[in-house]
Amino acid sequence: MANKGLQLLGFTLSLLGLIGLIVGTILPQWKMSAYVGDNIITAIAMYQGLWMSCAFQSTGQMQCKVYDSILQLDSSLQATRALMIVAILLTVAGLGVASMGMKCTNCGGDDKVKKSRITMTGGIVLIVGALCSIVACGWFTNRIVQDFYNPFTPVNTKYEFGAAIFIAWAGAFLDIMGGGMLAASCPKGKSSPKYPKSSRPPSSSKEYV
Repeated sequence: MANKGLQLLGFTLSLLGLIGLIVGTILPQWKMSAYVGDNIITAIAMYQGLWMSCAFQSTGQMQCKVYDSILQLDSSLQATRALMIVAILLTVAGLGVASMGMKCTNCGGDDKVKKSRITMTGGIVLIVGALCSIVACGWFTNRIVQDFYNPFTPVNTKYEFGAAIFIAWAGAFLDIMGGGMLAASCPKGKSSPKYPKSSRPPSSSKEYV
């Protein structure tokens, strides 16, 4: 019963992590304009995401523009976009595999060892997907920090972390925790007795003279 509850908790955390990865990938607030320098007061806030850039005006209007060409994007943005897509696909695949081996489902047959192995495989796939998203977020974060502290970067083009990157981080860590719980469903084979009982009848120890 405890193992079943652990599987349900891991599946729920991984599902929440998948939602976080999807929301974080879609939102354009991966980085936002930093208010540094002398001109702190500005009427426009700039946001940049994986798919579009947006300008938020003080009047409440928001205008977004999708990137025209993939080839015009820098390598870090292209790599982050690709890794996040791979992470989402692996998370979906891991959830599908894990659901077939969980004890609360009827898929995968009645063999408990086989179902445990299927669940463990799904958990490993979830962990790999989470690692892909962690690499993507870490790469993008490192690029923001480098550009921010670069003395040759103009003040009006400096960016800091946006809300979407934190949502993606949270989704990645939820996936790791959920995948770890599912991967902990290690199969336990039946242990054979060390000294099997003999089917031969006991011999009589009485001797007749």
